[in-house]
Amino acid sequence: MGFEEFKNRNISEDYVVVQEDNYPKTSWDTFKQVVTRSVKGELFTGLKITFKMMTGALFNGEMATVQYPAEKLPIGPRYRAVHRLLVLLESGEERCIGCGLCEKICIANCIRMETRVDENSRKEVLEYTINMGRCIFCGYCAEVCPELAIVHGGRYENVSEQRASFSLKEDILTPFDQLNQQTEFAGFGSVSPDADEKIKKTPLSY
Repeated sequence: MGFEEFKNRNISEDYVVVQEDNYPKTSWDTFKQVVTRSVKGELFTGLKITFKMMTGALFNGEMATVQYPAEKLPIGPRYRAVHRLLVLLESGEERCIGCGLCEKICIANCIRMETRVDENSRKEVLEYTINMGRCIFCGYCAEVCPELAIVHGGRYENVSEQRASFSLKEDILTPFDQLNQQTEFAGFGSVSPDADEKIKKTPLSY
């Protein structure tokens, strides 16, 4: 194989050689080429759809954009967002019995718990923190909890300038004055709709 054949070994007969004579020579030729390639039927079809959506949003109230944070889209009841620590409705005491299963199963190693045995020989939870900066929201802690003490809530806005704000128990524990607003997880072991009547028949002593 000669040198010229070696240089032209990849040239096929199907290749199209671009001629320099086809390129615009003047500014007017460039303008005509841009207009010819830009102004086509597809352009007006897109403008028609855009104008239809704009008039519907302005005059017919068909706004598709959610004005966040003033407006928020509804989320599912099983959405796994920031954790919530539930309490017993009849007494207001924490449901957590300090078993430590959530701390052991946490694959992100973000749950810390400190417990002690009180004077009544019951385990008492002193500190319970979840580092939201490390949590991957897998849901294992909520699944393994035997008392349904920890569940995933619907609050997904978890923003702070300090890392210390990501692990406050007071932020996820149900306050005593908001017991009537506590929503139960509709799963195995959750409170039944007639729980109030059952509690009145079988009161618990705390």
